[in-house]
Amino acid sequence: MASTVLSLRMDGELLDRIRQHAAKRGMSVQDYVVRTLIRDDFDERFSSSVDRTERFYRDAG
Repeated sequence: MASTVLSLRMDGELLDRIRQHAAKRGMSVQDYVVRTLIRDDFDERFSSSVDRTERFYRDAG
């Protein structure tokens, strides 16, 4: 998988909080942010799948 650079501008206070969360988990800020984005993406895709399944069964019933 190829990687691409994503640059973010954020408030210093937010970055400090992210650093603290990452440190608690023994992770770098980069790894923490990437894992958070992956988790949120999965949650969104899962929720969408559940909605489609519910519509399918509602329409079929």
